[in-house]
Amino acid sequence: MVIGAGHAGLAMSRCLTERSIDHVILERGEVANTWRTERWDSLRLLTPNWQGRLPGFADTGNDPDGYRTVPEVIRFIEDYAKAISAPVETNTAVTSVGSGGTGYLVRTDRGDWKCRAVVLASGACNSPRVPALASAVPSSVTCVAAQQYRNPGQLADGDVLVVGASASGTQIASEIQRSGRQVFLSVGEHIRAPRVYRGKDIQWWMDAAGVLDERYDGVDDVARARRVPSLQLAGTSDRSTLDLNALTDIGVTLVGRLAGIANGKAQFAGSLRNMCALSDLKMGRLLETIDAWAHATGVDTAVEPPHRPPPTRVENSPPLSLDLAVGGIKTIIWATGYRPDYAWLDVPVLDRKGMVRHDGGVVDLPGLYVMGLHFMRRRKSSLIDGAGDDARDLSNHLSSYLDGRILKTGQSSESDSSSGYQSEVA
Repeated sequence: MVIGAGHAGLAMSRCLTERSIDHVILERGEVANTWRTERWDSLRLLTPNWQGRLPGFADTGNDPDGYRTVPEVIRFIEDYAKAISAPVETNTAVTSVGSGGTGYLVRTDRGDWKCRAVVLASGACNSPRVPALASAVPSSVTCVAAQQYRNPGQLADGDVLVVGASASGTQIASEIQRSGRQVFLSVGEHIRAPRVYRGKDIQWWMDAAGVLDERYDGVDDVARARRVPSLQLAGTSDRSTLDLNALTDIGVTLVGRLAGIANGKAQFAGSLRNMCALSDLKMGRLLETIDAWAHATGVDTAVEPPHRPPPTRVENSPPLSLDLAVGGIKTIIWATGYRPDYAWLDVPVLDRKGMVRHDGGVVDLPGLYVMGLHFMRRRKSSLIDGAGDDARDLSNHLSSYLDGRILKTGQSSESDSSSGYQSEVA
């Protein structure tokens, strides 16, 4: 049983089919449901079209170096589901997954299923991570999670505070500022990166140099690596860099990390300059890695020479507070990240933060797997391009454990045996 018909669930389906493992994909809505219901209108993928590689399928479109719009992503995933003849049961919401004899009992709003193995591919971005201090926002200010944001037209007149300066926050801040509103961007930890470096997309460099293939078991602190924010990137037709300097250039006001809200006033940490300097340092390390690879492989001679973007500009005295009660801010957008929603998971595999305990996608309980999480097995695990390698690895493991058919409750089976739980196959 695969839960979720996004790119990760479909990639796993293809790999299971290649191994002649019968399975069903349960999807609460339509194929690519999250892209249909939880994305803002102008969003484009952060990865170039050529990076849309899935098992048994690669469609770069008419512009391999372009970036898919939301409708194009939906069509891409739909086309993949059709190309692989994915066995999807749409509009089937899973209400619980629990133990069921020798396997699992999956309850849905359209009936129950029994199966020997379950792959959780329901997504890593089901619920917004809104900080607890949001409860102190004055009633005169409307709060919107990035997941709920669609376009500037939905917002009340007035200034906007965007909290979070990773990919979502910077893109939303740019769009709203360009619409004529004044935007304040609250900046915490972030990772700066140029869209194009030495004449090639930064994703090309990270792909070619093996940065995206770095494995979870090859880093010193995988828990920390999994918390690293997404790169400040945007997929635009002109392939421009969207960093804090670009936002300052169009009039966005940078403030520090939101530290608290008291008596209607938002209070910001005084660490903005340090945060920006640390981000510049991390970007420099990434570019040094790329330069070293280019030199070692002889790519140096075929591309532009190395260069470094100018440091992030920070004004001498950034605002340390904003009066939300009487000031001009009428909307706060929480671009503070997302988390999976496993409220329907009735097996003891969640940690104290509600996250699935797993080792590279292999969950603590035999026959249970997870797909699509950030840095799950590789640095690229959360990208469309990363699902294929992860699915191949996990289907390897699953095939060593599973030997049988997925059954609807009450049906008989021609084969219902298991090879037993084995250690992970790399």
